[in-house]
Amino acid sequence: MKNHSLFFIDNEADMVAFGEQLGREFQQQTTPLCIFLIGDLGAGKTTLSRGILRAFGHIGAVKSPTYTLVEEYEFATRRVNHFDLYRLGDPEELEYMGIRDYFSDNTICLIEWPERGEGVLPKPNVVIDVKVKGMGREIHIVKDF
Repeated sequence: MKNHSLFFIDNEADMVAFGEQLGREFQQQTTPLCIFLIGDLGAGKTTLSRGILRAFGHIGAVKSPTYTLVEEYEFATRRVNHFDLYRLGDPEELEYMGIRDYFSDNTICLIEWPERGEGVLPKPNVVIDVKVKGMGREIHIVKDF
């Protein structure tokens, strides 16, 4: 059954804190997770990802892997792969980079710009849509787990 939630976030610090809250929830899942992050440039997808990664214990910088397409983060209990497909020219490029290997039993995949990988990416367990609303952000989350 799908679960829909709507949130409003006021600022960057609250976005990171909200990401940490989501990350703690994602840690509780025992199955792999595919999470689509949708939103315009500058909406806060990478900031939200930073919070999710902090929940797993990451303390360093988190930048959007726009040029490398993926950054891998290894933790004691899970591996989190952070994708940014903004510069992807063709979804077939994902096949060449071995995309399916990133979706193993013990992973969480955060995917920014998932529409660029349409037809190759697996179905998401979670879709997080971030929209700019005034000075804040409206976040609509659909969970299917």
